[in-house]
Amino acid sequence: MERIERHACAGGVQEVWRHRSGVLGCDMRFAVYLPPQAAHGECPVLYWLSGLTCTEQNFITKAGAQRHAAEHGLILVAPDTSPRGEGVADDPAYDLGQGAGFYVNATQAPWAAHYRMYDYVVDELPALVDAHFPTTTARGISGHSMGGHGALVVALRNPGRYRSVSAFSPIVAPALVPWGQKAFTAYLGEDAEAWSEWDATRLVAGAKERLALLVDQGEADEFLDGQLQPSRLQAACEAAGHPLELRLQPGYDHTYYFIASFIGDHVAHHASALKE
Repeated sequence: MERIERHACAGGVQEVWRHRSGVLGCDMRFAVYLPPQAAHGECPVLYWLSGLTCTEQNFITKAGAQRHAAEHGLILVAPDTSPRGEGVADDPAYDLGQGAGFYVNATQAPWAAHYRMYDYVVDELPALVDAHFPTTTARGISGHSMGGHGALVVALRNPGRYRSVSAFSPIVAPALVPWGQKAFTAYLGEDAEAWSEWDATRLVAGAKERLALLVDQGEADEFLDGQLQPSRLQAACEAAGHPLELRLQPGYDHTYYFIASFIGDHVAHHASALKE
C-alpha cells in the first residue's frame, strides 16, 4: 500500500491510500479518516459507498463527516466506485463502466474481468483496512444513490457482518428502474431473475437479520420518481416486517448539500450501534 494523501482534519487525519487489488485486477484508491481516538486505541469503522461518477474524493471533501466521526470516535473508509485504469472495460456513458460499478460481481464479458466491486467491498477492502489500521470488529455501512443501493444490498446479504446500515437517496429497486436495468443487463446479463440478489426490495423479504434501515430522501430530488422510488422499499419492508426509518426531507435534492445537512444524524445512528 502507498499513502498518497495526508491532511490534518477535525483533530484526526484524513488519508488516501493506493493499493493493488487482487479481486479487481487493478490499482485502487480508498480514503481513510482516522479520528483522534485512533491514536490511542482501536475504533469501529463506518464504510461509505459513493454514487455514479464519484471517486473516493467526493465524500471526504463535500460531506463534512470527519467532525462527526471525530466526535464519536469512528474510522471512516470510502473506496472508489469502480475498477479503473488501462485495460479495464469502460463505456462513454456516465452510468456504466468506470465510475459506475454498482457494487455487483459482473458475470458478463467484458465486465467480468474486473468488475467485482461486491467482493472488493465485502472482503478485500475490510481485510486490508483491519490489517493496517486500529480497527475493532464493529462495522457499519452507508452510501448515496448507487452507493446507497450498494450499502443496503451488502448489509442485507451479509447478516452479522455489519451492526448498522443507512443510505441517502438509494436506488432501492434497481431491477425496476432505468439506471439499474442498464447496468444489470450489461454486468449480469439478460436474465432478470439473476438480478434479484442485487435488489434491496427483493432481498428484504428473505433477510435473515432484521437490521434496522435508516434512509434519508430529499423530496426535491430530480431522480426521486424515475430512478429512486423509496416507496418500493417502504412497501417491501412493511410486507416483510423489516424495520425501516424512511425520512422524506422537504426541499432537498440529490447533491452533497443534502448529504452534508444530515450526515451528522447518520454518523450518530451508526455510532450508537457500533459502540454497543
